Amino acid sequence: MERIPTVSGTTNLVDILDRILDKGLVIAGDIRISLANVELLTVRIRLLVCSVDKAEQIGLNWWKFDPNLTRAAPLASETRSLPRSAPASASTRAAQTRAKRASPSRKRKQ
Repeated sequence: MERIPTVSGTTNLVDILDRILDKGLVIAGDIRISLANVELLTVRIRLLVCSVDKAEQIGLNWWKFDPNLTRAAPLASETRSLPRSAPASASTRAAQTRAKRASPSRKRKQ
């Protein structure tokens, strides 16, 4: 008689998430809506849930090359073409204003 290993005790959410991220979870399915043999809508679902490390192990690294998720450093030729007297950005001006207000050297009027 073969003995089947069983899990004793309780499994909490952290253990489940750890296993899913370590091993990966794939969900795949198709939904088709047809009327009188005329396909009106098709939804194809492909979902992979895993850690970034696991994704790189299996060859998925699209986020490294997606221009919406990565920001390339400006080229040296682009930096040289910028005018030296470019106006300060709004965030720079706001930081300078806060620094002036916080400066203890300013005298208060009484």
